[in-house]
Amino acid sequence: MKILANDGISASGKKALEAAGFFVQTEKVDQADLISAINSENYEVVLVRSATTVRKEVIDACPGLKLIGRGGVGMDNIDVQYARDKGLKVVNTPASSSQSVAELVMGKLFSISRFLHDSFKNMETGEFSKLKKAYGKGVELRGKTLGIIGFGRIGQSLASYAIGAGMKVIAVGRNNTTVQVTLPEIPGAGVLQVPVEVTNDMAAVLGQMDYISLHVPKQADGSAVFGAKEFAMMKDGVRIVNAARGGVIDEDALLVALNEGKIAAVGLDVYENEPNPRKDLLNHPKIATTPHIGAATVEAQDRIGEELAELIIGAFGRQN
Repeated sequence: MKILANDGISASGKKALEAAGFFVQTEKVDQADLISAINSENYEVVLVRSATTVRKEVIDACPGLKLIGRGGVGMDNIDVQYARDKGLKVVNTPASSSQSVAELVMGKLFSISRFLHDSFKNMETGEFSKLKKAYGKGVELRGKTLGIIGFGRIGQSLASYAIGAGMKVIAVGRNNTTVQVTLPEIPGAGVLQVPVEVTNDMAAVLGQMDYISLHVPKQADGSAVFGAKEFAMMKDGVRIVNAARGGVIDEDALLVALNEGKIAAVGLDVYENEPNPRKDLLNHPKIATTPHIGAATVEAQDRIGEELAELIIGAFGRQN
């Protein structure tokens, strides 16, 4: 069986698949050539990340396709239900990147609290005293309240780091419930669990949050989770991080709220127009930007590749 890993796969994942008798191609095929490549090379499995889309037209035009795999969490670049209705298997790896995304968010929380992203860019001016004054009014995370919008695996992983840093966590999810968040093991103290109350009433708690991190999928109707209405409900000086999906924040409304001082700072890893985000976001001194690298750690890529290999071998068996 032939596999096209069009957005790449870790060496360990490829090795596991090849050891099971699968042929794995990792050379990138342009989106415009995807259909012809699948058909001409008789690929039965296509693996993607966020760069390649597998829509209805690809599914209809490739009758030999049997499985579509997404390395990562969100599958908004795949017409999942349509594919399943046509008899294809569609899989992803939701657990593999939780820690890496959570750690990136923590890095952004520190960065936008202490101006790390902007001071780094301006240190080369050599105006040390001027810069020290400009960046000398940072804030601490300890004692602050972090709102986590979307409390799945990534949200819970983030909560464990935030609680460890001394933050209070308010979680917003689909249902009112209590989740036991497991903190990293402490030598001599073992594994600790902290109960976190989850509410489904976001509007009721937005005003209590000093920091907010989004961990929700792109909305089916294309609407933003955060727009001018939601920003108005927040504290003055709130800090926001989005490492979920572009489009869950209204970028026009975000810039207005940021420039008016309603929002103190923002950390973005995702954007509406990827891979070409708008320049006024990338150049803004109060926005810490990264190029959609939430799951891009060596460890996460290994876990993703290995989990995809397990899913494929489990679906089709060993080929040798």
